[in-house]
Amino acid sequence: MITFLLRRLFTSLFVIVGVVTLVFLILRAVPGDPVESILGEQSLEVDKEALRECLNLDKSIIEQYALFWGDVASGTLGELCDERGVTVMDRLVANIPATFELALAAMFFALIFSLPLGIAASLRPYSWVDNSSAVIALLGISIPNFWLGPMLLILFSLTLQVLPNPGSEVAGLTALLLPAITLGTGLSAKLMRMTRSGMLEVLNLDYVRTARAKGLPRHLVILKHALRNALLPVITIVGLQFGALLTGAIIVEKVFARPGVGMLLLDAIEARNYLIVQGCVLFISFTYVVVNLVTDVVYGLIDPRIRYD
Repeated sequence: MITFLLRRLFTSLFVIVGVVTLVFLILRAVPGDPVESILGEQSLEVDKEALRECLNLDKSIIEQYALFWGDVASGTLGELCDERGVTVMDRLVANIPATFELALAAMFFALIFSLPLGIAASLRPYSWVDNSSAVIALLGISIPNFWLGPMLLILFSLTLQVLPNPGSEVAGLTALLLPAITLGTGLSAKLMRMTRSGMLEVLNLDYVRTARAKGLPRHLVILKHALRNALLPVITIVGLQFGALLTGAIIVEKVFARPGVGMLLLDAIEARNYLIVQGCVLFISFTYVVVNLVTDVVYGLIDPRIRYD
């Protein structure tokens, strides 16, 4: 296991280096002058030069790359030009909790909705339960977040008025419910079909039939013997999709006017704020790498047949 962890950490380091380099190069390959985009064409030349110097755009690309790595290595990701003394990391730290709260709530909604329905569909294949779950899963995958979110707002906030409007500044669970459902619907559809197919495969194996032949209660056979192995591919999907939830939160946070990394990133793109865009993309990429590593470790702990050495 230790060898596996070291190997995965080493490969993850290469991934992070590649992501940092790509983010740096792509942002600087965008056509147009970012200084004029931020300040406007009518701004004073002295202000343009000051901002260009602050962003290190007056230096060569090699020097910019070295300074960029210095900011990454220091953990600050650079000091903001319009807010002296405030770093990109400060802005990320202020917004990350809201995004993680939304992603975890969406994951919780997806799990509590998909697992029971996926198990029920596998126990009665091709029944009305199975067919209904297939229709729900198809709808969940097909409906995009940017359409589902406004529709839920119109129904529950404006028409029925049972949940707060995004601009009402109401916090807590009621304000989190609609964004979590919007973000978790697509994931719950995928997990539901994965759970169903995994259970169908495991329920026909010999060890499950043996457990039944021993006279074990049906719920023990399903939950203890079948579900544990059927969840292996589901765990992989959950890990991989957690990163997707963070990127999907960009749209959901905008629709529901929630603070978070998504809103921070969209505002930074609109203002062409290099430093914050770099920081947000690096944070999302780093989260992907960490979640994938944790998923691999959990996968091995659940399935003792796997030997990483």
